[in-house]
Amino acid sequence: MKGHPLLFALLLCITAAASASSQTCDPVEVNGNPWIHVREMPIGCWTSFLTEDKSEVHILNLHFTPNDPKIFSLNMTTAKPMNIILTTSNNSYGLYYMNTDVNLYVNNDSTITLYGQTENVHKQHFPTQDEELIKWATQKFGGVTSFTTVRNPKTIYPTGREGTKLGSSDCVLENEDPSMKHFMELDTIPAASSFISCSPQHQNPNDDTELHIINIPENSTIRYVSVHVDTDKTLSMFLRGPQGTTWSFHNPRHTKFGSNNEILLTSITHRLPPSLTLDSDSAEDVQKKALELFKASTFTSYSEIRLEGSMVSLVLGKKENPAVIGTEEPLIPLTTATPYMPLQMQLYTSPDYRSPLDPNTKVQSDKRIYAEISGQTLGSIVLNIKVISCFVRSKGSCPVVKELPFIPEACSLKACPNSTRLSFSLDQLQELASTTWDLECSVKLCYSEKCGDGGRVKRNLEVTQPCLTPPTPPCFDFGLPAVLGVAFGGFLIGVLLIGALWSIKIRTGYPTGLDKSSTAAGLPGCPCSGAKRQPVSTNPSPSENSSANASIGSTQSTPTSSMA
Repeated sequence: MKGHPLLFALLLCITAAASASSQTCDPVEVNGNPWIHVREMPIGCWTSFLTEDKSEVHILNLHFTPNDPKIFSLNMTTAKPMNIILTTSNNSYGLYYMNTDVNLYVNNDSTITLYGQTENVHKQHFPTQDEELIKWATQKFGGVTSFTTVRNPKTIYPTGREGTKLGSSDCVLENEDPSMKHFMELDTIPAASSFISCSPQHQNPNDDTELHIINIPENSTIRYVSVHVDTDKTLSMFLRGPQGTTWSFHNPRHTKFGSNNEILLTSITHRLPPSLTLDSDSAEDVQKKALELFKASTFTSYSEIRLEGSMVSLVLGKKENPAVIGTEEPLIPLTTATPYMPLQMQLYTSPDYRSPLDPNTKVQSDKRIYAEISGQTLGSIVLNIKVISCFVRSKGSCPVVKELPFIPEACSLKACPNSTRLSFSLDQLQELASTTWDLECSVKLCYSEKCGDGGRVKRNLEVTQPCLTPPTPPCFDFGLPAVLGVAFGGFLIGVLLIGALWSIKIRTGYPTGLDKSSTAAGLPGCPCSGAKRQPVSTNPSPSENSSANASIGSTQSTPTSSMA
């Protein structure tokens, strides 16, 4: 019995040791992190410059790492009037779409192989050095609106917002965060070994409070980290870096801090001094210090940044479908070039896919449209494209997002290599006021039975409401019997009317009591109406006529003799 307390104490020690070890984790190299997104802060500029014809001038300097894909898509179908200067020092491949207001400039000896329409693509000789390229663009266009360095680009497309920034119109290169440029969306491929990460096994996924630990090793050259918080959850952040490192927060909402470095709150221009001292950059030491500081039993994630350069940008926010943290194997056994391929979407008005729809043509919301999503591979491998979901987003200050149901259209692999077909109904857009939409679909690329993320393909869509035609009055169709019946009825009515008039004529006779003069006397306006009415003669006999003449003659002479 005396050995029982000793055995009980030993079990408690073992349990405490196991509990302490389960609170930490060993970081491993990953290609992506569901909570932390980090990228370098390369040099660039952003100005208020516009050309005389109100066009923007943007320089895109593309950088590719040796082991990462060198394929990108440039979609400028919805862009404002602009001139784009594209430069890179790597052999790369680009698929581009542009409207008539966009001009693309590439070097004569450019290492970029472009696929697309050749209109508005200009090849000229210009320098490749950053400062010299800005001088050349300033001499040609009068200035530069922006200079952006993009590392490992996948897709580049405009957001529809103005590309200028209030302030100076002079392009002065400095370290910047490309994600802050709201006029352009840059979808990039993360660097292969930008950080190592891990997460404890025992977590409560419904916990509203998250604890994230970020560690920068002592041998790193990073001394400035621009942090953006992209979540509504309450966060606790433990930030550890070499002496002299500054963590700059732009939107520190619902965030608690703990760091051995200085923290800058840019929104209120306030600096928080270091709250602790920690010289060790060991993952275990940093994790235990964070749990001790926040009095927590576990944490959400641990990330160790290993990027080159002195300035990096960090976005904290969990993806919708996070991948399992750990080493990842390529899902698609493609060539060593890339697991991605540039995608394009073409719309049609009929199911035979023979009438392509122009990007500026408006489609009535009661019509069904047909789409074909296709891509180009650099090798001979044929991929299957599977559409996962589609949605439309209205353009404007208050965008509306609507999920767009679709129906896959049949198409054999021989007739549709590296492509797929589907159709949409736009009925749900009839009640919405917006007419300009962005149509976007998420796809997967499949080879054999293995599939991987293929990214998104985007296309602008102009929608108009259907015309309401007034109801047409009913048309009565008369046949031959009806026409003959109407004709006979009309003839019969005419005969009856003539017979009625003839009967009236016979019964009343011709009026003999009036002659022409008497008739005229009763008519107003007749010149004879003022004369004295004379007795009406009834055609007397010749004897009566002679005696009447004599009587008239004697009657007429009587007044003369009496006057004499």
